[in-house]
Amino acid sequence: MKTTRQVAELTGVSTRTLQYYDEINLLKPSELTPSGYRLYDDEALQKLQQILFFKELDFKLKEIRDILEDSDFDNIKAFRKQKELLELKRKRLDKLIALLGRLEKGEPCMSFKEFDLSEYVEALETFKSEKEDDVIKYWGSVEKFNEFIQKIRDDDGHIAELAVKQFGSVEKYTEAMKYNLEHFSELMEKSEELADRKDELMQKSDALFARLTSDMTRDATTGEIQDIVREIIEDVTKNSLGVDMGDGYWDIVIESCSHDAVREIYDKKYGAGASDYIADALRYYFHKELPSK
Repeated sequence: MKTTRQVAELTGVSTRTLQYYDEINLLKPSELTPSGYRLYDDEALQKLQQILFFKELDFKLKEIRDILEDSDFDNIKAFRKQKELLELKRKRLDKLIALLGRLEKGEPCMSFKEFDLSEYVEALETFKSEKEDDVIKYWGSVEKFNEFIQKIRDDDGHIAELAVKQFGSVEKYTEAMKYNLEHFSELMEKSEELADRKDELMQKSDALFARLTSDMTRDATTGEIQDIVREIIEDVTKNSLGVDMGDGYWDIVIESCSHDAVREIYDKKYGAGASDYIADALRYYFHKELPSK
């Protein structure tokens, strides 16, 4: 048996983190001493090792707990899969380090081959083989889905660029897309429900943006304007079907406001200068960046 302090020294996990894992029922101590001190046996340490592997792979603590509590959980299979994923992660990191080395030397490197989409393509192939009925229902045929996969392969550089911009890394993008594929039927059912309310949702969105831009002489950083921005963000999040949109989603929205096509739509609908005003309000909300004069 090892005490909390001994486990912390052995693993590098702080005593406070071990206490927190106990509080959320992720890793309970094997025993408690009469004085209430936590003790951990080898089985608990092996479970902690699993937790650390999953954390390294960017799993959330709730996801890790659900995995470990699954009656079908198999340590050996988990180790094998974790090893496979970590090797993929290492390969990606090696490529990124090599790319940074070339950039550090001043070499012009705009290639996105370093951002590997092969795991995402593999997930699509798995989805095709396991969910053929869904593929046919929503794509029309397996052949059309194959065309979709081929487009991903052909345009992997551009997709990788967008993935990094929106999610921070291809790895996080892939995990989000894999989640969507695993819950595809459920998400499509919710999407169809939202489609039935399309006019209602569009009217609400338009009303929010109309309020935001009703008087563009107002400072976009004021509490009144920022409250409307918060309502817009909450509305989008509520209707996102629980899909992870990535940490960079709103930065992409802000950037899109400078595109001619988007600018034309916003300015025509809400008044001249609306696109820039919306971008300024969003930019201040997320980054506290003051509008340029």
